[in-house]
Amino acid sequence: MIKTFVKCIREYKAPAICTLLFMVFEVLIEVLIPFFTADLVNDIKAGAPMNEVVRVGVILVAMAVVSLLCGAGGGYMGSKASTGFARNVRRDVFERIQHFSFENIDKFSTASLVTRLTTDIGSVQMAFMMTIRLAVRAPLMFVFSIIMAYRMGGSLATTFVVVIPVLIAGLLVIARHAMPAFRAVFRKYDRMNESIEENVRGMRVVKSFAREDFEKQKFAAASDDIRKDFTRAERIVALNSPLMTLCMNFNMVFVLLVGARIIVESRGQVIDVGQISAMLTYGMQILMSLMMISMIYVMMTMSMEAMKRLAEVLNEKPSLSNPESPVMEVADGSVDFEDVSFKYAKDARESALADIDLHIASGMTVGILGGTGSGKTTLVQLIPRLYDVTEGRVKVGGVDVRDYDIETLRSAVSMVLQKNVLFSGTIRENLRWGNPAATDEEIAEACRLAQADDFIRSFPDGYDTHIEQGGTNVSGGQKQRLCIARALLKKPKILILDDSTSAVDTRTDALIRAGFRTYIPETTKIIIAQRVHSVEDADLILVMDGGTIVDAGTHDELLARSSIYREIYEQQTKGGDGDE
Repeated sequence: MIKTFVKCIREYKAPAICTLLFMVFEVLIEVLIPFFTADLVNDIKAGAPMNEVVRVGVILVAMAVVSLLCGAGGGYMGSKASTGFARNVRRDVFERIQHFSFENIDKFSTASLVTRLTTDIGSVQMAFMMTIRLAVRAPLMFVFSIIMAYRMGGSLATTFVVVIPVLIAGLLVIARHAMPAFRAVFRKYDRMNESIEENVRGMRVVKSFAREDFEKQKFAAASDDIRKDFTRAERIVALNSPLMTLCMNFNMVFVLLVGARIIVESRGQVIDVGQISAMLTYGMQILMSLMMISMIYVMMTMSMEAMKRLAEVLNEKPSLSNPESPVMEVADGSVDFEDVSFKYAKDARESALADIDLHIASGMTVGILGGTGSGKTTLVQLIPRLYDVTEGRVKVGGVDVRDYDIETLRSAVSMVLQKNVLFSGTIRENLRWGNPAATDEEIAEACRLAQADDFIRSFPDGYDTHIEQGGTNVSGGQKQRLCIARALLKKPKILILDDSTSAVDTRTDALIRAGFRTYIPETTKIIIAQRVHSVEDADLILVMDGGTIVDAGTHDELLARSSIYREIYEQQTKGGDGDE
């Protein structure tokens, strides 16, 4: 795991190393200052001339200034290194997610990924900052202060033999009891973020059912759960302060009492007032360094859980990858399913698709009908290799999809999914997702074919109208038509519409399909629909049930022999339009 994150330092190695060097010099100067101060106190007591006092005073001021500069330099370089490191981690995690297949994404919830990209990376950034600053400073301060304390105070430094073990034991007990609470917080953050995400996405549903109070209670419960864990952990960590105070006071009393006795008995020959003042300072430095080490221990414990969660994403290998010598061109839009079976999980009891044999010639229009859970969407997701088949093979343009370069294959396939997604930005920017180089004339033509041009031009800003996040400021039918236009701009060899005209009326639906025939006659069109009218003029209609193709044929052929198709048709024609 450490190797995984070391790779993320990259161009920030120099600032990180500079931070370490600044910390080393700062510690060296800080432990030398009490040494010179002790000599100054002893010289003043012995009646040293003023010029000698000024000389030592100037040295002390210079050392303090250098220490300040080293601390400031370490803070500047440390912040630069830590924020850069966090940026690299965030970018690497995001890039890894972009390469995930649906199978990989299914392992992590959306809320969990958001938490990892925000809260977890914040914790790792803080841990990195502490590592290159305090994790170097505190141990060095501890070691150097003990060495100087024994040099200055001799046997008087034995006080640390008592104080240090007590403080270390106390800090370890505190950290050990605080760790479980800190670990639990991250999982609870996932649940809280999930509650927020669901509420924001489903705001219209929440308001339509007047469930605002229920959602507030649910969020308050998740938030209060986190508060309780943090409160429990912080109560334990708060014991650091009284423990530290106890040890400092004990050290001060011991040094003053024993030191004063030694001074009186030896008449200043063994130890003097300057050494006593230095011992008090070194004692403070030792105890403070131990306090910092305990803080680092607690913080690293918290961040270790965050690091594990981020490492899970960074080390997750995409389940789909390019072959060694991928095919870089799709010949045509023909699609072949050969003895295909598919399971979403290897240990799943039932297959989502079973025994699929299907041959679609390039340029054909294929309709797919079936009930919920019949496998319609699963079937078409295998074409652009969003998932890999469990058994058999899927061929596009006569080549197994697993032999293609993934980007080449997906560039030849346009999908308009059930959940249409528009991104924040202008209508023009959203449409150019299909083709970044599309001209304004090509955009307008695609929108006319998708029956979107009229309503776009009715907006005051036309194609420069801003789309809110998720497309919340356009209707469901408008959103669908914009997504279809975006897919048409790609000029794909295969166009897949997954129930993508369910929110438009039958007349508009018919006009869109007529546009397909004139604009992309050589493109293979696969249309998943709930309405028979949306597919009745297709070259081939598939009827699916239970993950299998139970029948296939033209509209007239299926009316004559398929009871399922006939039942759907009669329900929709006799009971009204089958819009959902």
